[in-house]
Formats: sequence, structure tokens, C-alpha cells
Amino acid sequence: MAVIVDVFGARTDNFGYLVHDTAAGRTAAIDAPEAAAIRTALTLRGWELTDIFITHHHIDHVEAIPELKAEFGARVVGPRAEADKIADLDVLVGGGDMVTLGETSFDIYDTPGHTLGHIVFHEPVGRHLFSADALFSLGVGCMFEGAPGPMWEGVKALRALPDDTLVYCGHEYTASNASFALSIDPGNVALQQWAAEVAELRAAGRPTIPFLLGQDKAANPFLRADDPALASHFGLEGADPADVFVAIRKSKDNF
Repeated sequence: MAVIVDVFGARTDNFGYLVHDTAAGRTAAIDAPEAAAIRTALTLRGWELTDIFITHHHIDHVEAIPELKAEFGARVVGPRAEADKIADLDVLVGGGDMVTLGETSFDIYDTPGHTLGHIVFHEPVGRHLFSADALFSLGVGCMFEGAPGPMWEGVKALRALPDDTLVYCGHEYTASNASFALSIDPGNVALQQWAAEVAELRAAGRPTIPFLLGQDKAANPFLRADDPALASHFGLEGADPADVFVAIRKSKDNF
């Protein structure tokens, strides 16, 4: 059993992903940002779209669902908690559920905060995490819905996954995230090294995705909201990590 992940650009700064189960020949698009980009990627690979896995209701992740479903008859899997906001869902899932693509299984995690019902798809055998806008390289999504406590708990659940997990997020925001992270955590050597690598990748026109979760654990301030050094930076010594998390988020929003 194995999967192949195809990475391509979509819209302005979205990443598109196709996940192909080699045993069964099934192919899933992770989110549906742009029909043309997904169709082109399928053609280049010679794959047929059978499934669409949706993480949350924002338009840049769902806009192409109707067109792709009409063309391919794909099964659409998405967050139960956002079923009223996303058209054409066939299978509703939430944290603790599992969904299959041929012989490949994905565990579902709830990651509320960017949207209330945001979910992510984790493929534990190959160690692939499709995090959409819940977790970026060196960042997390804006907290549009909900409260910081549940968002921090969702981030912690992802942080607990193995260090060699490959993370595929929704957007290419790494360079700007690196600039912000360095502004609040300038002495972090792991961050300095990753930021330098990011600068080289982007200068060469190369994506920063996928990234290793272990690398991000050491460098992403949002994954380190329980680090006393970051609490101290915000004058929140001894505070609940969720409060530090929201301080980091507010600081990034104003950066």
C-alpha cells in the first residue's frame, strides 16, 4: 500500500494536492480551490478524480466542488460541523473519524479556530498531514471563528504527531511567517536556519511545502505557546498557554 502526493499551485497562493492510492487507483483532491488547476494536474499524472476531501468552508477551498463533482462524479467528504455551509457533501466526518481512499486510511482531527468546523486529514502510514489553514509552515491560520482555547488544543493535537510527518498546508505563507517569527523569537537557532532556507527556496521560485513537522515544532511560535520564553516575550509569565497563543496570534495580525 502506498500513496503518491502531487503538489501544484492554484488561485493566487493556494496549494492544490492530489493524493493517489496506487493499489486501488483512486485519487482524491484535498480541497477544491480551482477546477482548472486540479484538472491540469490530473491530466499530467494520468489520474481520474474519484474523491474530494474538504477541510473547511472558505470559498478558496470549496469553489470548484460543483464543477468537479459534475465532471467526475467524485465522492465529496467534508466537515460535519460545516455541512450547512458547504454544498454537495456526500460523507460527513469529524474528529475521531476515519475515511478511506482505496486501501489508504486517513484519521480526522478537529482543528477549530480558523473556522469552527475546520478538520485536517492525517495519513498515518505514510505520515502525510493535510492541514489546510489550521497549520502553516511557521504559522497558523487567522482565528476567524471560535476561541483561542480550542484552537490551541487542536494545534497541540497536531504537534503530537511524529516529527517525520510531512505537512501539506493550504497556502504559501512561509516567508512572511518567518519574518514574523523572527521578530518575536530572534534567538531561536532552528528558526534562523529554517528562515534562511526558506529565503533560498523562494528566491529560486521553489515552494516551501511540504515541510517536516519536527522542524516546525522547533521553529513555529504557534506550536510553542507553552514555551516560557515566548510567554516572557509577551509579559505573560505563568499564563495559560492559550493566552500566550492568542497574544502571538494578535501580534501576527498586526505585524
